[in-house]
Amino acid sequence: MLSEERRRKILELVQRDGRVVVTDLARRFRTSLITIRKDLENLHQQGRIHRAHGGALPVDASALRDPSLQEKERLHRKEKLHIAAAAAHLIQPGQVIILDSGTTSTAVARAAKHVPNLTVITNAVNIAAELAGTDIEVLLTGGTLRKNSFSLVGPLAEDSLRRITADLLFLAVDGFDVDYGLTTPNLLEAKVNRAMMESAKTTVVVCDSSKFGRRSLSLIAPTAAVHHTITDDKISAKHLRGLREAGVKVIIA
Repeated sequence: MLSEERRRKILELVQRDGRVVVTDLARRFRTSLITIRKDLENLHQQGRIHRAHGGALPVDASALRDPSLQEKERLHRKEKLHIAAAAAHLIQPGQVIILDSGTTSTAVARAAKHVPNLTVITNAVNIAAELAGTDIEVLLTGGTLRKNSFSLVGPLAEDSLRRITADLLFLAVDGFDVDYGLTTPNLLEAKVNRAMMESAKTTVVVCDSSKFGRRSLSLIAPTAAVHHTITDDKISAKHLRGLREAGVKVIIA
């Protein structure tokens, strides 16, 4: 296949699926990772796609970029507080919970400070700092620090999570397409999130309604892997119906 033909097909895949991953493209076109990366870079330079770590997104996918923690903190504050309060009601004294690095997860940490004999496992340095000085037992996963999100990722984080068992995981996501699953812009963050889901008996997605219908670069898990979702009352009837049909219990905060 000529390079121009391959790039045209890659562009069609980006527009159709909302994302492409380098390794998937290399298998599909039976070529090397280096060749695919060159193709994506060429399309990016032409302004036809948005190059992202490990793959590419449509050029109009600015909502799927990886904003900083400070940027996220300013968005949907009221909704996050209500979601966090509902999440705290699910936590029982003496339980072990996992919190990821999202801003909604940080709100859950604040709301759960009153729960007796609670143990929190997290890959978020900011959440560990938030809970310092409380009666909560805090375990940090270890790993490589992502400065954009204050989260710890990589093999150390993943291995430590695989060695524990938790009662609940509260997972904040960047995108939740009910037909596709949970997504995040960063491939390393997605791998840590998957390890969290494997270690927890129950996965609770905590996200405001703006996250529904959005796809980011990296798939964390399909919708069927989620047990509960806590969101706000602005969720559309379509997405609410889709969640319930997938067997997910929905809590409106």
